[in-house]
Amino acid sequence: MLQEYFPILVFLGVATGIGVLLLILGFLIGNGQKDAEKLSPYECGFEAFDDSRMKFDVRYYLVAILFIIFDLEIAFLFPWAVSLDAVGKFGLLSMALFLTILVVGFIYEWKKGALEWD
Repeated sequence: MLQEYFPILVFLGVATGIGVLLLILGFLIGNGQKDAEKLSPYECGFEAFDDSRMKFDVRYYLVAILFIIFDLEIAFLFPWAVSLDAVGKFGLLSMALFLTILVVGFIYEWKKGALEWD
């Protein structure tokens, strides 16, 4: 059983080694001098003008949730499209139900005005 996980262990070891090596190289090669420009706050190209703990409009979060929903939709559509022959009609109906639920949620948010920025 341990032999089955050995390639994963090797992969994790190589990934950790490369990560540590790149951090060490960046520390050794970089000059490390920090000037005022490098230490200044950067926010969209201009200085911060308000408190960082200000409240955001709830529509900001709704758009973020919409982005996550449609990102997950695409993540599910690609494997489904590749294995469409194997899953058959049941897979087609399952994906149709999944997409219908997503479309109903999108229409709900649209009707609630989550996509309108005034």
